[in-house]
Amino acid sequence: MRTTAGCLFAMLLLGACGHDAPPPEIARPVLVVHPGGGTDAAFTAYAGEIRAREESALAFRVGGNLVRREVDVGDEVKRGQLLAELDPGDLRLQAQAVQAQVASAEAELARAAADRARYAKLAQQQLVSRSALDAQNAAYAAAAGQAKAARAQLDVARNQAGYAQLRAPRDGVVAARQAEAGQVVTAGQTVFTLAGDAGREVAMALPETRIRDFHAGQPVLVELWNAPGTRLPGTIREIAPAADPQARTYAVRIALGGNATEAVELGQSARVYIADEANATTLRVPLAAVQRGAKRATALWVVDPATHRLHLAPVQLGPFGEDSAPVLRGIAQDAWIVAAGGHLLREGQAVTPVDRDNRPVLSTKLAK
Repeated sequence: MRTTAGCLFAMLLLGACGHDAPPPEIARPVLVVHPGGGTDAAFTAYAGEIRAREESALAFRVGGNLVRREVDVGDEVKRGQLLAELDPGDLRLQAQAVQAQVASAEAELARAAADRARYAKLAQQQLVSRSALDAQNAAYAAAAGQAKAARAQLDVARNQAGYAQLRAPRDGVVAARQAEAGQVVTAGQTVFTLAGDAGREVAMALPETRIRDFHAGQPVLVELWNAPGTRLPGTIREIAPAADPQARTYAVRIALGGNATEAVELGQSARVYIADEANATTLRVPLAAVQRGAKRATALWVVDPATHRLHLAPVQLGPFGEDSAPVLRGIAQDAWIVAAGGHLLREGQAVTPVDRDNRPVLSTKLAK
């Protein structure tokens, strides 16, 4: 009996405890931001590389064995400076052979001229027929043509002998080397890439989906990776008329303005900011704030200014950018949205909104 009474007493105590009020909910700190807009949102960033405005792939006009290389990558060269040389032995022999052909043709021309003069005198004395004189005139004309052709071949052979030397077409710096001494190269095979001193540009690519949003002469801003925060002025100089068949992007050249070319070096990485007038007034949210709502729709966690509780608001977003997305519908400009950690939150949860400096955002500020 005592045991039964003790059990009943314990059950009464547990029942009494079950009617106690639940512990108060602890508000969770969350990072909140307004949907972005304005000047920063009006720019789209693209990756680029500093290149020379004039880049020449230098090659020999004849093939042969590369016997000497005079410059290396990074060397500054002047116009007409010797860069490399082929073995000229075979080319010289060819020139000598053609020169012998010229001597033979000229000797044949001299003989034909003498025969023509002799037949002309005989024709005046009516000792030979007119047809015989015509034959001599034709022979002389043929010999003259052969001599002229031989002299032209000699000029070509001499030029080819000169082509054994590769010289710089302009002042610049050697940007790349594709051949080494001892290598056999063919005519037209690139040996050096020369970056001219005519200026520096930014080479980049634009996606084909937005190619109509840009045009030559459009102003841009260029930021070097090694100088964040410093943006140099530039303009779009040219846009390729056709897309790359593999990458499906359009090659673009950005001309740097003012003294900006003095602040860059070949091969530097850069980021090009191009004004996007269509999105200048569009609200944008960080990609980390985007959540999945009902039926896999995009949504954002919005903080209620009055209760500091969360509500998952469905929104319609535009094409995703590098770190943000435009909001087309579903959110107000003065709304406070959770910028990170949304996968750990739930509907109706009490939160403590804070800014990026981890300072609490006051309720009076939320009510604005």
